[in-house]
Amino acid sequence: MTDPADLQAVAAQLGRPPRGVRAVASRCPSGHPNVVETEPRLDDGTPFPTLYYVTCDRLAGVIGTLEASGLMREMTERLGADDDLAAHYRRAHESYLAEREAIGHVPEIAHVSAGGMPTRVKCLHVLAGHALAKGRGVNPLGDETLDLLGAWWEGTPCGVAPVDEAP
Repeated sequence: MTDPADLQAVAAQLGRPPRGVRAVASRCPSGHPNVVETEPRLDDGTPFPTLYYVTCDRLAGVIGTLEASGLMREMTERLGADDDLAAHYRRAHESYLAEREAIGHVPEIAHVSAGGMPTRVKCLHVLAGHALAKGRGVNPLGDETLDLLGAWWEGTPCGVAPVDEAP
């Protein structure tokens, strides 16, 4: 069961009630959730391929800035030119699928991970979320995304109250 305070923090980050949250998969240095693990099928029956979902609005914003820079196209081109990178990215895809399948089988998304894996880069949010949830070394392009972000949490206060002060 997810802590109600965490669900409140996620709702504040998203500006809406969260859907399908199984657990907090990663926290920012302030202690707030920044990535949640979600159910592969939402309560309304909708298939949901994104196992690790970035909830922090600040993190989502800085990732969006990277996406606008053309980085996804560059990463996709590198996948076609670098066999080692492509193999590592395929392993990240396979790991993602296995983790989601262990939670529940959803035929509509059985071979679809997220973020464009394994052949392209479609969403840096998914890749960064995967890297934050699983740690370094699992998703090479997620790791690169996090490296480019640097200390994204520094400089301005978090958008929600500290976890220990949440109502």
